[in-house]
Amino acid sequence: MAAEGECLPVWGEENLYSEQTTRWKPISLTHVEYEEGDLIGKGLAWCSLTPVSILVGFGTLLLFRRELHTISFLAGILLNEAVNWVLKHLIREPRPCRGHSVVFSEYGMPSSHAQFMWFFSTYIILFLYVRLHQSYTSTLLENMWKHLTAVGVFLLSMLVSYSRVYLRYHTTVQVAAGAVAGIPLGIVWFAIVQLALTPWFPMIAAWPICELFMVRDSTLIPNILWFEYTAARAEARTRHRKLGTKCQ
Repeated sequence: MAAEGECLPVWGEENLYSEQTTRWKPISLTHVEYEEGDLIGKGLAWCSLTPVSILVGFGTLLLFRRELHTISFLAGILLNEAVNWVLKHLIREPRPCRGHSVVFSEYGMPSSHAQFMWFFSTYIILFLYVRLHQSYTSTLLENMWKHLTAVGVFLLSMLVSYSRVYLRYHTTVQVAAGAVAGIPLGIVWFAIVQLALTPWFPMIAAWPICELFMVRDSTLIPNILWFEYTAARAEARTRHRKLGTKCQ
């Protein structure tokens, strides 16, 4: 029976690790550390993974929805990340000193998590109150849903930003700089999508490549969920009647 910490040597490499020291580098995309026994830190560590969850959600939406607006939103997020990378390598400010097991070589100014979340929340809030603004069909329940969503993404951005300071991955100034960069970028990109790109969506959706991959534009449909539900229900009833006629 093997003792704790014991490992098996790889065949042909029994003496390799005794002769040289091998340094292993982790993929730090989802590597978040917190102090052992700190329940608040554990919760904030999970919260700081929100940007990864959002990107997974975008991948799911692109696979199953294939909306031009979703593609444009994701393009803006990727552009925001590229701007963050450029700013970090221009400013070159190190991260705060901390006693973590993993030493990050990436610079800390501005915080990419904070910039990501504030770009995302700014765009979502503008999307809710500008793009989804339908005064002639809005109900109290729809307005309540918009307000709760806006408050939710705002609080989530605050929580993710605070988690980066609490876990000592960034200083307060670095997180604030991320917000200062992300908010205007979110406003600018929303304006570009709303004013410059959206009028071209119908023509883009008609391109052969878009028809091949079933990319669509639902901009002019006020309630896409209700539209798809009624369309699917009507089609199902029509096919059911046809099937019943054939069986008679």
